[in-house]
Amino acid sequence: METKIIIATHKPYWVPDDPVYFPVQMGHAIHPDIGYTGDDTGENISAKNPNFCELTGLYWAVHNVDADFLGLVHYRRYFASRHHRFASKKQRVISGAELNEILQHTNVILPRERHYYIETNYTQYIHAHHKRDLTTTRSIIQRKCPEYLPAYDLYMSKTHGHHFNMFIMRKELLEHYSAWLFDILFELERELDISHYSDNDKRVFGFVSERLLDAWLITNRITYQELDIVYLEPQHWLRKGTAFLRRKLFPKQQEG
Repeated sequence: METKIIIATHKPYWVPDDPVYFPVQMGHAIHPDIGYTGDDTGENISAKNPNFCELTGLYWAVHNVDADFLGLVHYRRYFASRHHRFASKKQRVISGAELNEILQHTNVILPRERHYYIETNYTQYIHAHHKRDLTTTRSIIQRKCPEYLPAYDLYMSKTHGHHFNMFIMRKELLEHYSAWLFDILFELERELDISHYSDNDKRVFGFVSERLLDAWLITNRITYQELDIVYLEPQHWLRKGTAFLRRKLFPKQQEG
């Protein structure tokens, strides 16, 4: 069994010394080379990186990497080992050997769900971004694949979900998910006018994709195992909490 996990990155950074991992430069087609494999060989959407974020790496991996299991993590965010909870951050990054043990018993590994508690997934998004992103996405799902709409609505009503665009899947499953995901996102790209969006909000297709994974999992009855996340950089919880409350109290001016 072969497992490959790409590390989505845009700058040189520490990489685990484990053959299961390999760093891939996101947006290599439009950014200076930093010495890693680029996401712009073979079939790719590398030039869309400013709007699709790490999804350009996902698209590239699905179309160009041969492995039994494929995964996506981030240069400063990894799945955590179950056995080294009190080690240093780098030592807590899960090894390929431990991952392969887990993958003997599941086809999908996900990060533990993120909880908003006082927000639903829907209200959290529209307070931070643009409401039309989600209303247009819902319309596309209703039109193109209505069997996913109940799960999409259920997810939006919850206060928790699987975010971060981090996962490891059997390649056949990831191909299925990727085909479904990009079919929706490319249609959203055609329908959504983002010319007036801020640079951050122009990352819309990456943001929306995080809100689609659970709809796919639920509809297809995909079982999975969850792992903790290890963050290699400090988490500024006070800053994040303040920003969260600011968005809650002073949300973006919403469109119809």
